[in-house]
Amino acid sequence: MGNINTALDDFVAAYRRKGLAGMLGWQDVKQRYRRSKIGPFWLTISMGVTVATIGIVFGSIFGSPMQEYLPFLACGLILWGFISSTLTDGCHGFISADAVIKQLPIPLATHVLRVMWRNIIMLAHNIVILPVVFLVFLKPVSWAVFLVVPGLLLLFANLAWVCLILAIVCARYRDIPQIIASVLQVCFYITPIMWMPSQMKHPTAATFMELNPIFHLLEIVRAPILGTLPTLTNWVVALGLAIVGWIATLAFFGRYKHRVAYWL
Repeated sequence: MGNINTALDDFVAAYRRKGLAGMLGWQDVKQRYRRSKIGPFWLTISMGVTVATIGIVFGSIFGSPMQEYLPFLACGLILWGFISSTLTDGCHGFISADAVIKQLPIPLATHVLRVMWRNIIMLAHNIVILPVVFLVFLKPVSWAVFLVVPGLLLLFANLAWVCLILAIVCARYRDIPQIIASVLQVCFYITPIMWMPSQMKHPTAATFMELNPIFHLLEIVRAPILGTLPTLTNWVVALGLAIVGWIATLAFFGRYKHRVAYWL
């Protein structure tokens, strides 16, 4: 219990200085596109080209109607880009801030909030592609879209605890970021992003998909955008991951928090 209290104290201190995490996140995005005329909207252009190219090619291969496949693909790629970039940045959350951690008494959770905020900004730039895709294919928006809000909050909550775990472990073991990058590449292909769940006809393959936690985290956001309701299993898995994950993460963070500066 003492470890959890230590971790909670750090998060309370980070929340009180949330403006610092926000400012650092904005600075990261600005620095990345410094002297660029278009700035972060290069992300939007790149994602738009990717969606159009993959949509035309794989839509033809799978024989899927474009009015169904392209919105599905756009949602999947945008959300996957957010998930993968957040986890990749999370691996370097403490490593990239080593000078600050060693010199200033800033709560460690601030650096995780910085990673989350930076990637949320990038998600906001990419999400503008969806209205364009929906307008092109005249796809209606249903009342289920309001479930995107709790879905996104659950997604953020799960990514935050995973980022914190990765930031701690990667500060100690520098080979982990390469392992995570390889795992994410595999996850991209076994998660229904370029292919639709309805195409999984074999019972074993469908069961394997249901055991994939990333599928459930995607579905609680993607399904409402596409006008359908996430299943009860999707919500239970996402909520269960958030609760169990945060309890374990707080205990882990509280125990190793004071060692991070020595590992950097």
